[in-house]
Amino acid sequence: MVTVRQSTVIDAPVDEVWRTLRDFNGHDRWHPAVAASEIEGGVASDMIGAVRHFRLADGGELREQLLSLSDKDRSFTYCILEAPFPLMNYVATVRLKPVTDGNRTFWEWRSTFDPPSGRRQELSQLVGEGIYRAGFAAIQALLSTPPRSVARGSPPPEPTPYAPSSPAPQAVQIARDHAPSVSPIHAPARDVASRAGEAISVNAIVVDRYGGPDVLEPRRIDLGPPEPGEVRIRHRAIGVNFIDVYCRTGYFDLLPLPGIPGMEAAGVIEAVGQGVTGYSPGERVAYACPPVGAYAEARNMGTDLLVRLPDDISDDIAAATLLKGVTASFLVHDVHRLAASETVLIHAAAGGVGQLLVHWAKDIGATVIATVSTDDKKRIVEGLGADHVIVYSRENFAEAVSRITGGRGADVIYDAVGKDTFAGSLGALAVRGHIVSFGQASGPVGNWDVGRFASKSITLSRPNYGHYTSDPNELATHVGRFYSAVRRGALRLDEPTRYDLADASKAHGDLEARRTTGAIVLIP
Repeated sequence: MVTVRQSTVIDAPVDEVWRTLRDFNGHDRWHPAVAASEIEGGVASDMIGAVRHFRLADGGELREQLLSLSDKDRSFTYCILEAPFPLMNYVATVRLKPVTDGNRTFWEWRSTFDPPSGRRQELSQLVGEGIYRAGFAAIQALLSTPPRSVARGSPPPEPTPYAPSSPAPQAVQIARDHAPSVSPIHAPARDVASRAGEAISVNAIVVDRYGGPDVLEPRRIDLGPPEPGEVRIRHRAIGVNFIDVYCRTGYFDLLPLPGIPGMEAAGVIEAVGQGVTGYSPGERVAYACPPVGAYAEARNMGTDLLVRLPDDISDDIAAATLLKGVTASFLVHDVHRLAASETVLIHAAAGGVGQLLVHWAKDIGATVIATVSTDDKKRIVEGLGADHVIVYSRENFAEAVSRITGGRGADVIYDAVGKDTFAGSLGALAVRGHIVSFGQASGPVGNWDVGRFASKSITLSRPNYGHYTSDPNELATHVGRFYSAVRRGALRLDEPTRYDLADASKAHGDLEARRTTGAIVLIP
């Protein structure tokens, strides 16, 4: 995955800039690449889910969908549905902030997408220059005065007036992989404000090549001070998740080499970079998001997606459950809004996400059928309150589901196993049922003829964690929902299995071999 991020300062009041950018159907009035734009279906342009249809100046066509919009935060997020160029899984966010000195506007435009092999640089340049830089210049021209750009991660700067004879600097493009703020090997120290600290040496797990658990190598690295907009977090516990396995093997293009895996941890802020507001050294925080880089004693991290930890949530529990809790939240509330009248089948129900799904589904009132691989795991899941537990290693679960439901099948199936369960899930599903495939611990599901799904009018979803958590407001909703369910007893959080950071390879081996139940954390 590639991230492209640019920012600039517009010499106009933030409300004026927001009025222009807020119109999801207004690009044809200011962006040079857009010849015409219309909102499909005649809905309001600020309606969440609205789709705008562009005709580009070069004759191409583009469809984009509005995912979120906040007048309070002056931000919106959108994705590409169709485009004449291969920006797969493209999601972008526009965010404005006022610059207090001079009544100017700080504008950040950020996106992530998956490029085809060999086209990373070309498409990053297309987005950064052809879309973002061109958009900055067009808005500045519309609002009359020259822009000033700032580097990635900087706060709205204290501006100085431009001399009429001095040209404005060009906008700064940052296009890079989802890499950790920690340079994998020997990040140099930089001169920053004294409160941001000095470069330090920390223990980390570095991957030099994709492969099995043995590629996770303990190493001492140098970590520079946090850049503007970042904080340094001293980790107390680090979450281990199956997405880390996908990164380690190279199946997910999230871990550039050499690099540090991991997307979930809890700890304490020990230093802040320039321009950081709202966070101070000594605060307990957690995160569960890209970029990778959590398998280390400490790291530098932007503040957008940090979560403040309440006193009643321990570091171990936070690191072990935040990503899983957020995942369970959007699976049962957004991807498929589970209802009390439904029967749900949950595969790998003894795993970290699986246990939370069982709890949450029972709290909603649904009938829960769970599958596990061993009798020991069966006893665990029965203790969670599942109505029926099937040991699929010795019983055909599709036949068992049919028997339990009187031949009707399950209304929704949550499947994190993949290859070993997908075919059976098709058989276990009710007519007009929904398969939510959110993982593939046993391997990819393979190629399927979509025409076969018509036999039951099947709906199939393959949610991407980042698409449900990239917006801070949306993430906050999931976190609040998760911790609220924990506090009222709907979700039970057991203590995780602990491994030393240096034993990350053993933790991965046990996870892949399904020798673990519940959550796993690494302790630095």
